Amino acid sequence: MTVTQTMHLEAGGLLFDMDGVLMSSLGSVERSWRKFAEMRGLDPALAVKIAHGKRALDTVKHLMPNADAEAELRIIEQIEIDDTEGISLLPGVLDLLRSLPADAWTIVTSATTRLAESRLACVGITPPARFITSEMVANGKPHPEPYLRGAALLGLQPQDCLVIEDAPAGVAAGKAAGCPVLAVLTTHAPETLTAADWRIPTLAHLRLESSRTTAQPRRLTLVCDTEP
Repeated sequence: MTVTQTMHLEAGGLLFDMDGVLMSSLGSVERSWRKFAEMRGLDPALAVKIAHGKRALDTVKHLMPNADAEAELRIIEQIEIDDTEGISLLPGVLDLLRSLPADAWTIVTSATTRLAESRLACVGITPPARFITSEMVANGKPHPEPYLRGAALLGLQPQDCLVIEDAPAGVAAGKAAGCPVLAVLTTHAPETLTAADWRIPTLAHLRLESSRTTAQPRRLTLVCDTEP
């Protein structure tokens, strides 16, 4: 039997990864990268392994160092947009997002803007007014730049932002940015996410207790049922 511990966490804002945190898209991701790899005569298993949690552009460059990476990116992007089978909202997501002040959270994803907007619409999530996608950074996860940009978007210091991730590359990016990191165990084994500060099964185990604004920046108090 899994033992959980209830904790209270405080943050100024929340930075959510998208795939594997807000929605289940693993089947689409893996099918798409296998299809792309087969089209290009690459190792499908290697393509899938590299792609998790990273920008498609970086995966393409790794797999095809001599190719026109931007042209190949457009191909894999369209393959992923067209494959919506099995994409679904993960538990607890809408309740949590609806409880948060609109200016207290954003999304930091390795997906392109077109792909992110397509997947968010597919599961019925209204995106925040501004969020970070792969085209907005020079360096993708596990580099800290995406989460540094996300914190700046909220007008906060990185240490005041709670990063919520599901992949080792994303956890590494959040930690490198100086953010506390909460990992959800939706796509990766717990032992691969030990660098995170806390781990929970899904966002159904995280809820907002209170939000207060004083002379200081807003503070969110969250209740979290963590796993060891």
